[in-house]
Amino acid sequence: MTSSEKNVEVMLEIFRAIERRDQTRMFELVHADAEFLWPPSLPYASARNPKPGGPGWGATWIPLQPSEADRRLEPRVIAASEEEVVIQWRQKGVSPAGDRIDTPVLGLYRLRDGKLARAQMFYFDCEAVVAFLGKANAQAASAKARTDAAKAD
Repeated sequence: MTSSEKNVEVMLEIFRAIERRDQTRMFELVHADAEFLWPPSLPYASARNPKPGGPGWGATWIPLQPSEADRRLEPRVIAASEEEVVIQWRQKGVSPAGDRIDTPVLGLYRLRDGKLARAQMFYFDCEAVVAFLGKANAQAASAKARTDAAKAD
């Protein structure tokens, strides 16, 4: 197996681990100092070096992906070399009120010593993702306020 084929296998295993919500497996395949670069307008853009259980993509999207279908990333390898893999995948989610998003993302992944060292994501429609997350957060806050009010009665 060539190094580019090994890199593809590592990346596809990372995607499978994310879909299964297996953080242990995912972090086994990621360098401790890995850098994740998201578009600056996204709320998890500042989580450049994620840690298990820390803030980042997972904290934002896991609550918005209740079903297996919502968690399916559908990774499609576009290109691979001895150091990098390019994968197009799907960002999916459903808000508390049932609004949905399903949009493509292109990721450029750099590997070092058989592990992910750097990931940079390019959203095809970042504005739609930001709008969806804003609406989902507002719906969640409203639902929490109603629950808190009901508990107070």
